[in-house]
Amino acid sequence: MAGIKTFFIVRTIVPYNAQSDVKDFNSDKDLEDFFEDKEVSFENGVITPVEDNGGRTGRKDSEDFKQRLRKDLMNRDGHRDLVKHTSFVTRSFKDKQREYNYTHNTESFSSISLIGCPLVIILTSIAQAFILPNDSTSIMSVGISSWFLIIITLFTIAEAFPNIFPEQLLYISKIMNYSVIMRRLLAVVFILVINFANFVDMTSCIVVGSNTSNCSTSDDPGEACLYPSYFSHMAVLVLIAAALPFQLSHIMKAALLFIIVDTHTFGNLYLIRKALDCEDLSFPADPARITPGKYTVSVMLGMICIGLMVLMRHMECASRVLFLWKTEAEEQRERASDMGRRNEALVYNILPPHVAVHFLGSRKRQHEELYSQSYAEVGVLFASMPNFSDFYSEETVNNQGLECLRFLNEVISDFDALLELPKFQDIIKIKTIGSTYMAASGLNPTRVVKPDDPTEVRWAHLALLVDFALELKKALQSINEQSFNHFVLKMGINHGPITAGVIGARKPHYDIWGNTVNVASRMESTGKAGCIQVTAETCEILQSFGYTFEQRGLVAVKGKGQLMTYYLIGKGGGGGVFTPQASPQPGGERIMETVKEEEEEEEAQAAADSDQTALLNNVSIKPISGLVDA
Repeated sequence: MAGIKTFFIVRTIVPYNAQSDVKDFNSDKDLEDFFEDKEVSFENGVITPVEDNGGRTGRKDSEDFKQRLRKDLMNRDGHRDLVKHTSFVTRSFKDKQREYNYTHNTESFSSISLIGCPLVIILTSIAQAFILPNDSTSIMSVGISSWFLIIITLFTIAEAFPNIFPEQLLYISKIMNYSVIMRRLLAVVFILVINFANFVDMTSCIVVGSNTSNCSTSDDPGEACLYPSYFSHMAVLVLIAAALPFQLSHIMKAALLFIIVDTHTFGNLYLIRKALDCEDLSFPADPARITPGKYTVSVMLGMICIGLMVLMRHMECASRVLFLWKTEAEEQRERASDMGRRNEALVYNILPPHVAVHFLGSRKRQHEELYSQSYAEVGVLFASMPNFSDFYSEETVNNQGLECLRFLNEVISDFDALLELPKFQDIIKIKTIGSTYMAASGLNPTRVVKPDDPTEVRWAHLALLVDFALELKKALQSINEQSFNHFVLKMGINHGPITAGVIGARKPHYDIWGNTVNVASRMESTGKAGCIQVTAETCEILQSFGYTFEQRGLVAVKGKGQLMTYYLIGKGGGGGVFTPQASPQPGGERIMETVKEEEEEEEAQAAADSDQTALLNNVSIKPISGLVDA
């Protein structure tokens, strides 16, 4: 890098024209209108969220939100979605798994639809008590049917009212409602029971005489059948009750409706036709009776059956559309939750856990809000591979340096894996600068340490940081054995107060600053490959944890003067225990110079002997009057 002549950029000859393929704004007003629609403001070239009077950002009035939501739902074409995903005849989903989920889906309060069956029995029995005959057969059929339906209904609806019914009944109710076969069987039985009860009452209608000319009734008024057409009107209630259960498909309910209509039509045309004819003779002047009553009520049941079939098909289509939308909403919510978890994991990977909790907490924070924290007792580690620069080359055999970077990524990944160990959970990775790895300890804000605590308590995290440094050496040695390389680590450790914080709003970065960080960096840069260099103060603390050191001597550190430094030998033997000597005051005799500083001076001297010219196409260049040190 020696002999490089530098230049200042004075002015631009050809202005840069920004190309935009998204939207062309003819004026600042168009730009402001665009950002106003996006709920952000554009002022002085800065995009910021729009705040309301309550300090909430990016949120419109709730009524406006409801109107837009309602408009979106109204414009949604459910028929097109249904045609796309279901067959035309059966309206079943083409996807078998989706059809399975629909049939096994238990909507809340879906069992309430079965209440219509016992309700029809009760209402028809009350009407029959005043209008139709009350013989022993009808009373027995209505009584048995009513009690049977009421008891089974209580078992089915108990789950919808857990605070009213006992736990044993709730358990049985859950079994009955969560079984598809049981739900469908109960619905079919309920419909057939109310149909059977009404049909049995119909057969009890008695007419004395062999023909319509002798329409005398029974001597007992309670057994007289004066209005047999009411059985068909009650059958309408049976049809409506049969169309209600959600447990059955519209095809199954249509089949049950045909059974109800066929049985009552058979009764009207064959069993009680004489009673219906006598009823027609009882009202000869009624203009509404154009056709015989037995045909009128039968056609009426058929028309109502057809109308209910159309209604049931429409109800099932609506139910399937709602299920389809609900499924899509759940899938979108799951995708949003998964994306949220991914984003949260990404934030926790970028920032330390306590910092991530600060920004992801319940309180909404502005992106301009700063985060900073001061710490009095922190350990800082710098670890680099000084011979990686010799290994890196942008040659074709290395895929233009990509293979070298892939190897460096494997090394850093193995270093990061050590932080996942429970032992090193309080050590935080700060960043990587090229092949240099930076970590720190003592940044846990929940750790409470008193000033009068012993050294073994206050600086336990510093000893843990040294253990982590030793594990880094072992991890790199393992990589060397597998890749047949000979990389070594050069590390420096220091302790003291620092300031930590997050820099950047769109791309946040957690970093630490202070004299402690600078000295730790110098310990690494002035150290020796394969060794861990510390200051005298750090050596004194670590000796109390059983670590042994070797005195290196005074080292001239840029900006700090001369510092007495030591190399860490190991733990539990192998080195002497001594009292570290204090570093001399700045201005003393210079004993040792760092390798990096010597290289910088040599490059600056070489640059001073070189004079080259440069030419740029679109930039007017003004040469610097003097040479710049590299």
